[in-house]
Amino acid sequence: MQARNILAVSILALLVAAPVFAQGAIVGIEDLDDRIDDIQEDAGDDLAEGSDKDRFGINQYAQGWTGSAALGFSGTSGNTDTADLNFAGRLRYGNGPWNHTLGFAGEFSEDNDVRNKEEIFLTYEVNRYMTEEFYLFGLGSVRYDDFDSNRLDGFLGFGPGYRVINTPTQTWRVQAGPGVRYIEDQLRNDSTEVAGIAASRYYFAFSENTYLTMDTDVLFSDEDTVVTNDLGVNFRMTDRLSTRVSYRTEWDSDPLPGLKSTDNKLGVSLVYGF
Repeated sequence: MQARNILAVSILALLVAAPVFAQGAIVGIEDLDDRIDDIQEDAGDDLAEGSDKDRFGINQYAQGWTGSAALGFSGTSGNTDTADLNFAGRLRYGNGPWNHTLGFAGEFSEDNDVRNKEEIFLTYEVNRYMTEEFYLFGLGSVRYDDFDSNRLDGFLGFGPGYRVINTPTQTWRVQAGPGVRYIEDQLRNDSTEVAGIAASRYYFAFSENTYLTMDTDVLFSDEDTVVTNDLGVNFRMTDRLSTRVSYRTEWDSDPLPGLKSTDNKLGVSLVYGF
Protein backbone atom coordinates (compact mmCIF):
# COMPACT_ATOMS: atom_id res chain seq x y z
CA MET A 1 0.00 0.00 0.00
CA GLN A 2 1.35 3.39 -0.92
CA ALA A 3 2.65 5.65 1.77
CA ARG A 4 0.15 8.25 0.81
CA ASN A 5 -2.59 5.85 1.77
CA ILE A 6 -1.44 6.05 5.28
CA LEU A 7 -3.80 8.88 5.78
CA ALA A 8 -2.85 11.35 8.25
CA VAL A 9 -1.35 8.85 10.60
CA SER A 10 1.41 11.12 11.38
CA ILE A 11 -1.19 13.09 13.04
CA LEU A 12 -0.85 10.97 16.00
CA ALA A 13 2.76 11.33 15.97
CA LEU A 14 3.77 14.80 15.79
CA LEU A 15 0.98 17.12 15.60
CA VAL A 16 0.43 16.56 19.12
CA ALA A 17 3.99 16.37 19.79
CA ALA A 18 5.21 19.33 21.56
CA PRO A 19 3.50 22.09 19.99
CA VAL A 20 1.22 20.36 17.66
CA PHE A 21 3.83 19.41 15.18
CA ALA A 22 3.14 19.85 11.59
CA GLN A 23 1.79 16.37 12.06
CA GLY A 24 2.99 13.55 10.38
CA ALA A 25 2.75 11.83 7.24
CA ILE A 26 1.68 8.59 8.56
CA VAL A 27 -1.88 7.97 9.13
CA GLY A 28 -2.60 10.57 6.74
CA ILE A 29 -1.77 13.30 9.08
CA GLU A 30 1.58 13.75 7.65
CA ASP A 31 -0.07 13.37 4.33
CA LEU A 32 -2.57 15.97 5.37
CA ASP A 33 0.04 18.30 6.79
CA ASP A 34 2.21 17.86 3.77
CA ARG A 35 -0.67 18.90 1.56
CA ILE A 36 -1.54 21.79 3.83
CA ASP A 37 2.09 22.88 3.93
CA ASP A 38 2.72 22.34 0.22
CA ILE A 39 -0.49 24.09 -0.74
CA GLN A 40 -0.14 26.87 1.81
CA GLU A 41 2.60 26.31 4.40
CA ASP A 42 0.93 28.66 6.76
CA ALA A 43 3.12 31.48 5.65
CA GLY A 44 1.94 34.18 7.97
CA ASP A 45 1.54 32.06 11.09
CA ASP A 46 4.27 29.45 10.86
CA LEU A 47 6.92 31.85 9.65
CA ALA A 48 5.98 34.40 12.29
CA GLU A 49 5.95 31.73 14.98
CA GLY A 50 9.40 30.69 13.90
CA SER A 51 10.77 33.77 15.58
CA ASP A 52 8.07 34.19 18.20
CA LYS A 53 8.81 33.43 21.83
CA ASP A 54 5.62 31.38 22.16
CA ARG A 55 7.17 28.73 19.94
CA PHE A 56 9.87 28.01 22.50
CA GLY A 57 7.94 28.36 25.72
CA ILE A 58 5.48 25.91 27.21
CA ASN A 59 3.12 26.59 24.29
CA GLN A 60 3.99 26.52 20.63
CA TYR A 61 1.01 28.58 19.61
CA ALA A 62 -0.05 32.00 20.75
CA GLN A 63 -3.04 32.09 23.08
CA GLY A 64 -6.39 32.30 21.38
CA TRP A 65 -7.28 31.58 17.74
CA THR A 66 -5.00 31.79 14.70
CA GLY A 67 -5.35 30.28 11.26
CA SER A 68 -4.58 30.31 7.57
CA ALA A 69 -6.08 29.03 4.33
CA ALA A 70 -5.10 28.58 0.70
CA LEU A 71 -6.87 27.92 -2.58
CA GLY A 72 -5.31 26.99 -5.91
CA PHE A 73 -6.67 26.36 -9.39
CA SER A 74 -5.04 25.57 -12.72
CA GLY A 75 -6.35 24.50 -16.11
CA THR A 76 -5.26 23.81 -19.68
CA SER A 77 -7.04 23.69 -23.03
CA GLY A 78 -6.03 22.65 -26.51
CA ASN A 79 -4.62 19.19 -27.13
CA THR A 80 -5.74 18.30 -23.63
CA ASP A 81 -8.29 19.84 -21.29
CA THR A 82 -7.42 19.65 -17.60
CA ALA A 83 -8.61 21.28 -14.40
CA ASP A 84 -7.03 21.09 -10.95
CA LEU A 85 -8.45 22.51 -7.72
CA ASN A 86 -6.63 22.47 -4.36
CA PHE A 87 -7.65 23.92 -1.02
CA ALA A 88 -6.28 23.65 2.49
CA GLY A 89 -6.53 25.32 5.85
CA ARG A 90 -5.57 25.09 9.49
CA LEU A 91 -7.09 26.51 12.67
CA ARG A 92 -5.17 26.65 15.94
CA TYR A 93 -6.21 27.45 19.46
CA GLY A 94 -3.91 27.93 22.43
CA ASN A 95 -5.31 27.84 25.95
CA GLY A 96 -2.73 27.69 28.73
CA PRO A 97 -0.88 24.35 28.52
CA TRP A 98 -3.35 23.07 25.92
CA ASN A 99 -2.88 23.31 22.13
CA HIS A 100 -5.58 22.38 19.61
CA THR A 101 -5.20 22.10 15.84
CA LEU A 102 -7.83 21.40 13.16
CA GLY A 103 -6.62 20.90 9.59
CA PHE A 104 -8.36 20.19 6.31
CA ALA A 105 -7.37 19.80 2.66
CA GLY A 106 -8.81 18.68 -0.64
CA GLU A 107 -7.66 18.00 -4.20
CA PHE A 108 -9.82 17.51 -7.30
CA SER A 109 -8.62 16.99 -10.89
CA GLU A 110 -10.17 16.35 -14.29
CA ASP A 111 -8.54 15.30 -17.57
CA ASN A 112 -10.64 15.73 -20.72
CA ASP A 113 -13.79 15.97 -18.59
CA VAL A 114 -12.94 12.74 -16.76
CA ARG A 115 -12.43 13.00 -13.00
CA ASN A 116 -9.09 11.41 -12.03
CA LYS A 117 -8.53 12.72 -8.50
CA GLU A 118 -10.86 13.28 -5.58
CA GLU A 119 -9.27 13.47 -2.14
CA ILE A 120 -10.37 15.07 1.12
CA PHE A 121 -8.45 15.13 4.41
CA LEU A 122 -9.48 16.12 7.91
CA THR A 123 -7.41 15.99 11.08
CA TYR A 124 -7.63 17.10 14.71
CA GLU A 125 -4.83 17.18 17.27
CA VAL A 126 -4.52 18.17 20.88
CA ASN A 127 -1.55 18.23 23.23
CA ARG A 128 -1.18 19.04 26.89
CA TYR A 129 2.15 20.11 28.36
CA MET A 130 2.96 18.68 31.77
CA THR A 131 6.35 20.45 31.91
CA GLU A 132 8.26 22.60 29.43
CA GLU A 133 9.74 19.40 27.92
CA PHE A 134 7.17 16.66 28.50
CA TYR A 135 3.65 16.54 27.06
CA LEU A 136 0.80 14.19 26.18
CA PHE A 137 -0.93 14.14 22.81
CA GLY A 138 -3.98 12.77 21.08
CA LEU A 139 -4.89 12.85 17.43
CA GLY A 140 -7.45 11.68 14.95
CA SER A 141 -7.55 11.83 11.17
CA VAL A 142 -9.58 10.62 8.22
CA ARG A 143 -8.80 10.53 4.50
CA TYR A 144 -11.21 9.95 1.63
CA ASP A 145 -9.86 9.03 -1.83
CA ASP A 146 -12.23 7.87 -4.54
CA PHE A 147 -9.33 6.78 -6.78
CA ASP A 148 -7.18 4.80 -4.38
CA SER A 149 -7.26 1.20 -3.24
CA ASN A 150 -8.42 2.48 0.15
CA ARG A 151 -11.53 4.64 -0.15
CA LEU A 152 -11.40 5.57 3.55
CA ASP A 153 -8.39 5.54 5.86
CA GLY A 154 -8.71 6.74 9.45
CA PHE A 155 -6.54 6.80 12.53
CA LEU A 156 -7.03 7.54 16.23
CA GLY A 157 -4.19 7.46 18.75
CA PHE A 158 -2.43 9.00 21.73
CA GLY A 159 0.88 8.95 23.60
CA PRO A 160 3.72 10.94 25.20
CA GLY A 161 6.04 13.46 23.61
CA TYR A 162 9.30 15.13 24.62
CA ARG A 163 11.18 18.25 23.52
CA VAL A 164 14.82 17.18 23.22
CA ILE A 165 16.13 20.59 22.10
CA ASN A 166 14.47 23.91 22.83
CA THR A 167 16.45 27.07 22.03
CA PRO A 168 15.51 30.35 20.28
CA THR A 169 16.93 29.05 16.97
CA GLN A 170 16.58 25.28 17.19
CA THR A 171 13.97 22.82 18.43
CA TRP A 172 13.58 19.07 18.22
CA ARG A 173 10.56 17.11 19.43
CA VAL A 174 9.80 13.41 19.37
CA GLN A 175 6.64 11.47 20.18
CA ALA A 176 5.20 7.99 19.83
CA GLY A 177 2.22 5.94 20.88
CA PRO A 178 -0.37 3.27 20.05
CA GLY A 179 -3.51 3.76 18.02
CA VAL A 180 -6.29 2.20 15.98
CA ARG A 181 -6.51 2.32 12.18
CA TYR A 182 -9.69 1.90 10.13
CA ILE A 183 -9.55 1.05 6.41
CA GLU A 184 -12.33 0.67 3.83
CA ASP A 185 -11.53 -0.31 0.23
CA GLN A 186 -13.43 0.59 -2.93
CA LEU A 187 -15.55 -2.55 -2.60
CA ARG A 188 -16.69 -1.34 0.84
CA ASN A 189 -14.75 -4.09 2.62
CA ASP A 190 -13.45 -2.69 5.90
CA SER A 191 -11.01 -3.66 8.64
CA THR A 192 -9.86 -2.27 11.97
CA GLU A 193 -6.39 -2.98 13.34
CA VAL A 194 -4.01 -1.94 16.07
CA ALA A 195 -1.28 0.42 14.85
CA GLY A 196 1.63 2.40 16.23
CA ILE A 197 3.26 5.66 15.27
CA ALA A 198 6.52 7.45 15.98
CA ALA A 199 7.42 10.94 14.85
CA SER A 200 10.17 13.53 14.93
CA ARG A 201 9.94 17.29 14.31
CA TYR A 202 13.07 19.37 13.80
CA TYR A 203 13.30 23.14 13.32
CA PHE A 204 16.29 25.40 12.70
CA ALA A 205 16.25 29.16 12.09
CA PHE A 206 18.96 30.52 9.78
CA SER A 207 17.66 34.06 10.26
CA GLU A 208 14.53 35.93 11.24
CA ASN A 209 13.00 35.33 7.81
CA THR A 210 14.39 31.91 6.83
CA TYR A 211 14.05 28.56 8.59
CA LEU A 212 14.35 24.85 7.92
CA THR A 213 12.02 22.08 9.05
CA MET A 214 12.36 18.30 8.84
CA ASP A 215 9.45 16.08 9.81
CA THR A 216 9.85 12.31 10.00
CA ASP A 217 7.04 9.82 10.69
CA VAL A 218 6.85 6.06 10.98
CA LEU A 219 3.52 4.22 10.93
CA PHE A 220 3.36 0.49 11.42
CA SER A 221 0.54 -2.04 11.52
CA ASP A 222 -0.29 -5.48 10.12
CA GLU A 223 -1.15 -3.78 6.83
CA ASP A 224 2.33 -2.33 6.25
CA THR A 225 5.05 -0.01 7.53
CA VAL A 226 5.34 3.48 6.12
CA VAL A 227 8.18 5.95 6.64
CA THR A 228 7.83 9.56 5.53
CA ASN A 229 10.39 12.36 5.64
CA ASP A 230 9.57 15.95 4.68
CA LEU A 231 12.44 18.43 4.43
CA GLY A 232 11.58 22.05 3.72
CA VAL A 233 12.96 25.59 3.77
CA ASN A 234 10.67 28.58 4.26
CA PHE A 235 11.35 32.16 3.17
CA ARG A 236 9.26 35.05 4.45
CA MET A 237 9.06 37.82 1.85
CA THR A 238 6.55 40.03 3.69
CA ASP A 239 4.61 39.80 6.95
CA ARG A 240 1.99 37.65 5.21
CA LEU A 241 3.54 36.35 2.01
CA SER A 242 5.92 33.37 2.11
CA THR A 243 7.54 30.77 -0.10
CA ARG A 244 8.34 27.17 0.76
CA VAL A 245 10.63 24.72 -1.04
CA SER A 246 10.27 21.12 0.11
CA TYR A 247 11.49 17.61 -0.67
CA ARG A 248 9.37 14.71 0.52
CA THR A 249 10.27 11.02 0.53
CA GLU A 250 7.85 8.18 1.28
CA TRP A 251 8.77 4.53 1.72
CA ASP A 252 6.22 1.71 1.90
CA SER A 253 7.19 -1.80 2.98
CA ASP A 254 4.34 -3.34 0.98
CA PRO A 255 3.48 -1.28 -2.13
CA LEU A 256 0.69 -2.25 -4.49
CA PRO A 257 1.67 -4.60 -7.36
CA GLY A 258 3.59 -2.77 -10.06
CA LEU A 259 4.46 0.18 -7.84
CA LYS A 260 7.82 1.13 -6.36
CA SER A 261 8.35 1.19 -2.61
CA THR A 262 9.79 4.75 -2.64
CA ASP A 263 8.27 8.00 -3.88
CA ASN A 264 9.99 11.40 -3.98
CA LYS A 265 8.38 14.79 -4.47
CA LEU A 266 9.89 18.24 -4.96
CA GLY A 267 7.51 21.07 -4.13
CA VAL A 268 7.55 24.85 -4.42
CA SER A 269 4.67 26.89 -3.02
CA LEU A 270 3.63 30.49 -2.48
CA VAL A 271 1.39 31.05 0.52
CA TYR A 272 -0.58 33.87 2.11
CA GLY A 273 -1.29 33.62 5.82
CA PHE A 274 -3.49 35.54 8.27
